[in-house]
Amino acid sequence: MLQIISQLAITCKDQQVTEEWYCRNFGFRRARVAKLPDGKEIIFIKMADSCFYLELFAADGDSPLPDAENDGYTFPGFRHLAFKVDDVDKKLSEIRPLDITLGPLDFDAFIPGWRTAWLKDPDGRIIEVSQGFTDE
Repeated sequence: MLQIISQLAITCKDQQVTEEWYCRNFGFRRARVAKLPDGKEIIFIKMADSCFYLELFAADGDSPLPDAENDGYTFPGFRHLAFKVDDVDKKLSEIRPLDITLGPLDFDAFIPGWRTAWLKDPDGRIIEVSQGFTDE
């Protein structure tokens, strides 16, 4: 039986801004737009060379939570979304706009070569950019 992570649905302050940020900085591309009966849209963007989509919904209001800091919220829920890259520093130099919340930090004491930074996407979600993580 096929089982893969297919998509992550996120709610956005501005779907276009969020779409442009992920496409520009992480190689996503628009896959389709679903027009809903109420006139709203769900924008599906697909990560290049994968089966992974972000499903972008328009927000109906402001977040009741304070902005996440460092590497994300520490209560039950999603902490952050992570992207594996070849070179953290190079990737950070390419991301615009860039709002680093923590790092870059080296975790050589845990895994040799592991380096990570955390930043915010346009909606304030924490995004991790990491290099060198390997399985045992």
